[in-house]
Amino acid sequence: MLQIFSVTFPFFALVLCGYVAARRSILPLEAIAGLNGFVLFFALPCMLFRFGATTPITQLLDVNVFLVWTLCALLMVSFTIAISLNQRIRWNDAAFGALVAAFPNTGFMGVPLLVTLLGVQVAGPMIVTIVVDMLFTTSLCIALSRLDSAGTHGMAVAAKNATKSILFNPMPWAILLGGMVSYFGLELPSPFAKTIWLLADAASPTALFTIGSVMARSQLLAVRHGHDQIALGDYLPVAIFKLLLHPCLVLLLGSSAMHLGLGLDKSSLVVMVLVAALPSASNVAMLAERYGADNGRIARIILSSTAAAFLSFSAVVALMI
Repeated sequence: MLQIFSVTFPFFALVLCGYVAARRSILPLEAIAGLNGFVLFFALPCMLFRFGATTPITQLLDVNVFLVWTLCALLMVSFTIAISLNQRIRWNDAAFGALVAAFPNTGFMGVPLLVTLLGVQVAGPMIVTIVVDMLFTTSLCIALSRLDSAGTHGMAVAAKNATKSILFNPMPWAILLGGMVSYFGLELPSPFAKTIWLLADAASPTALFTIGSVMARSQLLAVRHGHDQIALGDYLPVAIFKLLLHPCLVLLLGSSAMHLGLGLDKSSLVVMVLVAALPSASNVAMLAERYGADNGRIARIILSSTAAAFLSFSAVVALMI
């Protein structure tokens, strides 16, 4: 266990550094959007492109991983919404709570952490889960969040905005381009390859630092807008669902798929379970803010799951590998 902590500690320590920097105003709140933009539009797409370009195309097109992960996402979203809906939490807040329950922080945290733990061979299954979460899970939850205003064309607006966010998200395009390079066996000219590789190397530390600063920013903005008083029962159960229920569900359905002979291999299942054990995706806080959800609640779910994941994720790693 100490050996696992020695690997996971630096990653969570960088998240803490970003959190403290924003809380102490060492990093101005206005600068966090720029930092997040660098990771989202430059460093992380280059890292995903590199993994896509250097991963066999058969791993990037693993239908079994796709089906199991999609089914788990659908079940997590449905269950979390069913548990969350009440007089205070309506469809908008419940849908984004469900999104943080089903959407792990794979891009910003999972890719560098799992590659360090298990090696570059984990990139294939992780890329499949990222595609599902960005294209299916996020679009589904945005659509569900508009049910409160379905009578005023809310669903049509949500579908349009979800499509736009997918088209302008550089990460799916980076994965697609990397997959094409892998499929056709292409090789980039050396100057371009070195530029992409430099940006890819910057992704891990910058993304982890950004996670902490985004969480701090969300908390500070929630207090500023009067959302600092939130009942424990409105956010803590969702964090528990993310860290415990999600990996257990993936393990159960993945093991069932293996027993049924559906072609899911054990190494891919291990990667999927570890991805599911990651804390909630930090970028959902900004997405919730854009759609008018209770960002204070979402920020607390992300913060709680990230803080607790230092122990819970390490425990899952000890059990699975």
